[in-house]
Amino acid sequence: MPSSLPPPSKKRKIKADSKTSQSIQLLEAQLSEAISNNASLNPLADLLDLTLSTKSAPDTSKGIYALYRIFVLVISGGKMGLGGDEAAKVVKAWLWDRLNIYVDYLGGLLKDEEKTLRTSALQILLSLQKHLSSSYTKATPSQPQFHISHFRKIVSFLLLCPPSSRPQENPSDETAIDPDVLHQFHETWFSVHDDVRWFFLREAATLLNSYTPKSAPHLAPNLLAVLERLNTFPTDKSELNAWWVAEMGAKPPKPKRPAKKGKTTDEASSDEDEPAEEEDDEDWRKFFDEEPAADANGKAPGPSARLHKLTIHQSLHALPSHRAVFTRAWLALLPRLSVGQAGDGKALAMRALNVMHRGVLPHLTRPVLVMDWVGTAVDYGGAVGLLALNALFVLMKDYNLDYPSFYTRLYAFLDRDVLHLKHRARFFRMTELFLSSTHLPANLLASFIKRLSRLSLTAPPAAIVMVIPFTYNTLKRHPALMAIIHRTDVDDPSSDPYLADEADPLHTHAQHSSLWELLSHRAHYHSGVSTLVKIFSEAFTKPAYAMEDFLDHTYGTVRSWFLACTLFRIYADEVAGMQLFDTEANRRIKKEPALAIDFGKERELFPIVQEVPGEQDEQMRGQGDVVSELWVFA
Repeated sequence: MPSSLPPPSKKRKIKADSKTSQSIQLLEAQLSEAISNNASLNPLADLLDLTLSTKSAPDTSKGIYALYRIFVLVISGGKMGLGGDEAAKVVKAWLWDRLNIYVDYLGGLLKDEEKTLRTSALQILLSLQKHLSSSYTKATPSQPQFHISHFRKIVSFLLLCPPSSRPQENPSDETAIDPDVLHQFHETWFSVHDDVRWFFLREAATLLNSYTPKSAPHLAPNLLAVLERLNTFPTDKSELNAWWVAEMGAKPPKPKRPAKKGKTTDEASSDEDEPAEEEDDEDWRKFFDEEPAADANGKAPGPSARLHKLTIHQSLHALPSHRAVFTRAWLALLPRLSVGQAGDGKALAMRALNVMHRGVLPHLTRPVLVMDWVGTAVDYGGAVGLLALNALFVLMKDYNLDYPSFYTRLYAFLDRDVLHLKHRARFFRMTELFLSSTHLPANLLASFIKRLSRLSLTAPPAAIVMVIPFTYNTLKRHPALMAIIHRTDVDDPSSDPYLADEADPLHTHAQHSSLWELLSHRAHYHSGVSTLVKIFSEAFTKPAYAMEDFLDHTYGTVRSWFLACTLFRIYADEVAGMQLFDTEANRRIKKEPALAIDFGKERELFPIVQEVPGEQDEQMRGQGDVVSELWVFA
């Protein structure tokens, strides 16, 4: 009978793993006692070496958590804080070396093949950030500190994705940020805590400017993966109320306002001085200083503090500072997402443009700063250019951007491929928005609907059922265009004054043409198209179509869609008829209705069949009572 026990090699492995776990527990206990007795911390090196040399995921997990607990005790005890004598500085330097090795190991675990190690490493790194910042704040209680050097490492681990130093069974060369790590970081810290978001945006932009696209090709995609998910950016100062480092939530002193003209002030920028190493890094904030807007009476407000003169603590509580770091991060990222670059430049540009109008432009200090990049994307054309047109339209509508050739660029998108591509539904959504204004010239709108009707001659049925309601809505919104569907002297290409090769929609003479192309669809092979196009032969009394009902159709769904609409109309007519019958049947009759039939002429209207024997029986029966014959079903 075969034994149910594991083979000897398996037993030895379990025994070895148990021995490693016991060694970790023993070293942790020794270090905890040494910290409480202020004794030697040399076993910390042994515990670190043992953790770094383990191969199994359970032992690695036990080792990194044991080191975390020991470092928290060391940090809380003030052994790694500021100050101290020469002997303390030597110990502190040794401890920092051990901590840096440990942190680098955790950074590699963010790309480990074991999910629990990835998430545990991220939790430990951010928890150490809180403890290190609090220990530095204890040394300077009047000035809360955020341990920047440690957080800078976290940002580099997330965006550069160094490989795991633990032996892997299936090693991967993928340098993209892990989805589990991205989700946990975003949902737990980045979109929740204001201090984490502010420092991440600032350090990410600095990191991006420190590497070339060739040296770190996945840096920009990883940063985009983080930024495109952000939907909780603060829009009011009262929303700055969540802090990972609790000391940062303390109210900072009010910044000094610049002196008025004719008066002298102290050279100091504020009551709180930033660390000297951070002053040069903050010079970029001068570029994002916003000029104060005038009040309702047209008077300019008093002088306010400039962003580059705020301390870090003051910047965290200033909404313009959050907008400044957000703007700097996107301005550093967008040039890395150019369509013309090798690799996934087109896909990255589309991802950025997808969130540009709703998640980026409203939070920039000056949205027109992205105008050049958006304009370049428009010139690329295709789906990228279409999305860029949407961002450009938002810049024109909401931020007063002057772009006179917008509708010329939009007209250029109406080529032979626009009704055959998969993004045609998005194109019609955006085009309907762009042409919704009632102040647009009639000849410009005529060019658009004429070009679409011309393209519909070679379009599939699913695209034609988009063009027809789009044209109907445009005609109904702009009655000046009704002449192009009533003109009968233009019924073929030879007599059409429309200039199809003209690039400027204002000079195509489309307003002097007709929509004979749509009329030709009355003989279309697809019943849904031929029936729908008859709407132009009826009075324009129906409400405008909802374009969403006609988008995202394919060749196969058009017929089922049209059948469903037909059945719905039949059902609606039957319901309306039943309601009308019920109303008439239940109405009280106050006065008998007058009879309108003269009984003397009744036989002339409805002759009664006479019994005629012989051969003429069938002939006379054909001239009998018409009403009686209608009620004979057999």
